[in-house]
Amino acid sequence: MKHSLQLRLSQHLTLTPQLQQSIRLLQLSTLELNQEIEKFLLDNPLLEREDGVREEPINPPPQAGSTTEFTPTPTSGSSTESATNGADSRSTDSGDGNNFDEAFSYSSGAAHDDNDEAEYPQLAAEAQTLREHLISQLSLTQLSERDQRLVTLLIDSLDDDGYLHQDLGELAGILPPELEIEIEDLHVALKHLQNLDPPGVGARNLGECLGLQLDALPGSTPYRAQALDVVRHHLDVLAARDFVKLKKLLRCEDAVLRGVKNLITGLNPRPAGSYSSGDTRYIVPDVILKKIKGVWLAALNPDAMPRLRINRLYADILQRNRDAGHQQLASQLQEARWLIKNVQQRFDTILRVSQAIVDRQRHFFEHGEVAMRPLVLREIAETLDLHESTVSRVTTQKFMFTPRGIFELKYFFGSHVTTETGGAASSTAIRALIKQLVSAENARKPLSDSQISEILGQQGIVVARRTVAKYRESMQILPVNLRKSI
Repeated sequence: MKHSLQLRLSQHLTLTPQLQQSIRLLQLSTLELNQEIEKFLLDNPLLEREDGVREEPINPPPQAGSTTEFTPTPTSGSSTESATNGADSRSTDSGDGNNFDEAFSYSSGAAHDDNDEAEYPQLAAEAQTLREHLISQLSLTQLSERDQRLVTLLIDSLDDDGYLHQDLGELAGILPPELEIEIEDLHVALKHLQNLDPPGVGARNLGECLGLQLDALPGSTPYRAQALDVVRHHLDVLAARDFVKLKKLLRCEDAVLRGVKNLITGLNPRPAGSYSSGDTRYIVPDVILKKIKGVWLAALNPDAMPRLRINRLYADILQRNRDAGHQQLASQLQEARWLIKNVQQRFDTILRVSQAIVDRQRHFFEHGEVAMRPLVLREIAETLDLHESTVSRVTTQKFMFTPRGIFELKYFFGSHVTTETGGAASSTAIRALIKQLVSAENARKPLSDSQISEILGQQGIVVARRTVAKYRESMQILPVNLRKSI
């Protein structure tokens, strides 16, 4: 076999490191972006935050990166755009790696603040847990040390809602025999536990929980005796909303049954719900929507935009010394320039997509959910000459602050249902219509899914009964038999 050299030309796509970074930053949320930037700041000495005070706005916004709470301040659209343009000028890539002063603007260090409170932000106090709340009450009782330990044992067996699901006999069986603890001792400890606050804690089922709360009410509370009878013996009948049978069991009229029902439904089925541990999620909107001279305009939220720059000290050193010993600094400089450019490109893309969404959903901002129009990713992608995957990344975990609340950008996209006139109605608008019909229905004769489907059909919206049921369940609206009232 004869060996030979051949030259072939071919085309293939290659994702450069810069493009890979751009795609990764685009799909991050604001909080994740700040975490990613913090890693770059720790690893790259050429990159730093621009903490200096802005000169363009009269009232400078809070420092970038603040994620505790967002409170929009009324500013004109021009000032918001000037702040955005100012950020553009600070992070524009000149394309010349030699002239650092022209490529990036530098400023001295952050202005010194003499206010000590500004350097030490106030942190929210950690919420008291259910166990701590019960133990603190237990320490104030006159119980013996042995009884307090038994009550503490039961406290440690409670679930997040304050219920005791473990059987007392099983609990007594797993305790060491030398402690000589009988099941009667645990029953006594349970009574002590159920006398603590919040009322209903330590219950073994829903009926006992509601009964404990009714026992804690004054004896003069109207309908208290009948309510105790219901929660202890007829709770399943009330849950089935069989009010005819319930009236026969209680031997009462509609007015009394209505009072009993209102008293029971006013109780708390999760007595320890307020003590459940859970991390609070803070949302920093990426875009702020305002109506200026009758036109809805989207603007970037300055609090969500990290202000980055090249460190001048290291840049000057690299500019004066271009020998091989500073190749690492040169590489880090290039990485810093890429990051600044990609971060700015990320927010520019978010703004473009947001404005395109606003232009198509302006009726929603004027009239609410019933005016939401069908919208798919492809429509925005074709308008902005972007790929659908790019629009999908932009709209995931990115939020818009509007006069109607804070919404994820994906909220404005939805499937469509054909109307009789040949048009289309958004699924979000149909859900809003169903919610309106249910809220306005007669409580004694609630609307069934078929009736709702017929009403929507009279309005020109063809929706099957099973589709109505699917939308109703997605909004956690009870079926017709459970919505019926007295």
